[in-house]
Amino acid sequence: MKRTFDFLISGIALLLLSPIILITALSVRSKLGSPVIFRQIRPGLNGELFEMYKFRSMLDALDGSGAALPDTQRLTPFGVKLRATSLDELPGLINVLKGDMSLVGPRPLLVEYLPLYNMEQARRHEVKPGITGWAQVNGRNTITWEDKFDFDVWYVENKSFILDIKILIMTIKKVIIKQDINFTNNKTEDYFKGTDSDKSNNE
Repeated sequence: MKRTFDFLISGIALLLLSPIILITALSVRSKLGSPVIFRQIRPGLNGELFEMYKFRSMLDALDGSGAALPDTQRLTPFGVKLRATSLDELPGLINVLKGDMSLVGPRPLLVEYLPLYNMEQARRHEVKPGITGWAQVNGRNTITWEDKFDFDVWYVENKSFILDIKILIMTIKKVIIKQDINFTNNKTEDYFKGTDSDKSNNE
């Protein structure tokens, strides 16, 4: 039922939102250049890797040594607006259509985080990652990593079709009122480095 729902809704959404997707793509091309689509390998169900799609929201600015400049210098006001409205997530509907992702589930994070999760946090990979999730409607990027993972695992343990519908409705509401957005000084969320308890156990 969940896969059928994901397939139908993502397909319909791609058709209905095609004008917005086209306008956003042209805006990204004009403001940030090419490529328009940001592609990155992320872990999905059971930690299996897939290529995730998003609209670019940062400049490809490099320093003298060829390393990427800090977020504060690469994330433009246009990029902040793109993320705040969640328009950057629209290409993710293709991932949902392909079956790599679901509409609802824990957000797919960086591959380098995989060895940093404790056993409980790693349970977030027991379901497909989602475009939105329980953590996103309960604080998004204004809460700690540990809180996000707690919400992710709660979703794994309590997932249901009704809960997915509730999360989608809450997501639409939060996007409209732009709630729980935090880009202080154009800085995105800090990288996850493992929980303090994990670090203590390893020392």
